[in-house]
Amino acid sequence: MSATSVQTLPNGLRIVAVHMPHLHSAELALYIKVGGRNAPPGKEGLAHFVEHMLFRGTADYPTSTDIERAFEEIGGAVNASTDEECTCFFSRIHPEHLGKALEILSSMILRPLLSGIDTEKKIITEEALDDLNENGEETNPHNLAGRLLWPDHPLGEPTIGTLQSIASFTDDDIRNYIASFYLPANAVLAVAGNFNLQELAAVADPCFKSWQGGVTPPVQHPVERQLAPQSTFFPDPDSQAHLHISFRGFARNDERIMALRFLHRILCGSGSARLNLTLREQLGIVYSVDANIAAYEETGCFSIEMSTAAENLVTAVAETLDELFRLTRRGVTQDELERVRKSYFYELEYSRDSCVEMQIRYGWGELMGIVRDLDDDIHQATAITTADLQEVASLLFSPHNLNLVVVGSWSEQEKRGVLDRIEKYTAGWRVA
Repeated sequence: MSATSVQTLPNGLRIVAVHMPHLHSAELALYIKVGGRNAPPGKEGLAHFVEHMLFRGTADYPTSTDIERAFEEIGGAVNASTDEECTCFFSRIHPEHLGKALEILSSMILRPLLSGIDTEKKIITEEALDDLNENGEETNPHNLAGRLLWPDHPLGEPTIGTLQSIASFTDDDIRNYIASFYLPANAVLAVAGNFNLQELAAVADPCFKSWQGGVTPPVQHPVERQLAPQSTFFPDPDSQAHLHISFRGFARNDERIMALRFLHRILCGSGSARLNLTLREQLGIVYSVDANIAAYEETGCFSIEMSTAAENLVTAVAETLDELFRLTRRGVTQDELERVRKSYFYELEYSRDSCVEMQIRYGWGELMGIVRDLDDDIHQATAITTADLQEVASLLFSPHNLNLVVVGSWSEQEKRGVLDRIEKYTAGWRVA
């Protein structure tokens, strides 16, 4: 069993300790509440770029290689990630070396050299080029969907930025960004492993006590005005068409998120999920169907993604929309709900053995103000009914929430067929 404790240091840094005495490893993470949505106009991707720059050496570890080797010597492998609302630095370490790990991590955050900006621009540019065609045009369906969902807002821009924004970054941009957002009160240090909160606080305080700062700038909220289905078709010389269907969803603290998790499982959560059965096992027109839930401070989306041959595009869209419509009108059976519920409970149990999942649950949860114990999730999941799922499906999958992106090989006839299916979906709602 694990026990979770939280303490706030005098400078405002919150420390979360998940005591898991049966483990022989620890998972360390420092979360900063800053991401793609915090980019100034014209500086898209700055959060991601700053994350990379903090690996380019510190006053104590002058090169990225020095940082990597320092973590390797204590059984770690430091890494980081940036999404729309959060930047996270993390590493698995041996519990005996927690103090050293925090010393290295604090050096990255508090004493970075921020050198080699031009080299890092080249590296990030190469990463950004993966999402562009030979003409420099966006071909990533996820990014194109974001611009439909949240136009003229940072949430609708790629977290990595654009070629133009990456090229524009300056030393002042980086330093001002760190000064504005890398603040102790805007961060959470989480560790899951074989130690307790007192031990963690004792070694964390001297490492981070010099970290000071005030209040972060306010975030810009998107204006959501979608009244009808939207679509984007982008031609790309690929052997397949890449389909991304997204619906405006719910904010991360919305009480309907649990029902949304169940709908995700019912549609795409396993080989026996509805869309996998229809599109893969019965029709054989896709290799896989994936779904994702994005839940932000005040908005969110539910996305379904797949790739298929161009001649199967209309069928894939039609079958997917038909399945969503059936969910809103017929709901799910009690047997289907219980099967999904049981699977969810098993996954919750399995997460008790994972220091990674525990530090994410309690560390990221603390950062975002949505800490939920496993028992909280079990209680809420137990209360979900078939009526709840049908009600949430009816709200979520309404045509006015629909955004469809197709990238790849398709003909005008196939495009017209897809648009006809969207019109049929919309008409079905009016009749029903």
